[in-house]
Amino acid sequence: MLAGEIMTRDVATVGLDASIEAVIALMVARGASGVPVVTEQGQLAGIITEGDLLRRVETATVEPRRRSFLDLLLGPGREVTEYVRSHSRRVSDLMTEQVISVAEDTPLAEVVRIMETKRVRRVPVLRDGRLVGIISRADLVRALGRRLAELAAPLRSASDDELELRVRAALGRVSLFDNSNIDVRVEDGAATVEGVIHDERLRPALRVAVETVPGILTVIDKIIFVEPVTGSIYPA
Repeated sequence: MLAGEIMTRDVATVGLDASIEAVIALMVARGASGVPVVTEQGQLAGIITEGDLLRRVETATVEPRRRSFLDLLLGPGREVTEYVRSHSRRVSDLMTEQVISVAEDTPLAEVVRIMETKRVRRVPVLRDGRLVGIISRADLVRALGRRLAELAAPLRSASDDELELRVRAALGRVSLFDNSNIDVRVEDGAATVEGVIHDERLRPALRVAVETVPGILTVIDKIIFVEPVTGSIYPA
């Protein structure tokens, strides 16, 4: 799947000269935790999030800083920046300018990697520098829900024989089970899993692999655990 397939296209935005009062009202109305900031031409200029509004003089959440020796050497630059961010009511003074964005044809795997490594909750989608959408974690969850429904729909009327073949194919795609002697039978949508494993941690993995095959209603565990050294047998 690609970014353009799941992105939210109706994106709430503000301009560079917007006030934080307008941003707050928009966040509350749309239930958004971040709002892209765009130029008059629609170019992405930055993004303002809830995190940018945490330290504010109005709410007495600005902690006084002790000046260090390094501060004395470098001058008041950091203090000036912090003062502006905690006192200004102009979006352009508070927004994050360096925004990581993606294109419409960016694979979702790359979008998720960006969210995880950069610790961001949303990623703007650009076309020729112009904002055309945004992907949030909620968009990814909705896409997962739709995909699960799509996968399940064609197999609701599958026969037990068809389901059995699909379960065995699913197990064959997981290298974790290569050294396990596992067999599966399906009757009325119930999959009975039998065989021997030498690592007890494989039991839940096998259950997951089987029960996530669309059409399987339940999993009956008849797997036997045999310790690889002693040969002791422990049924489920």
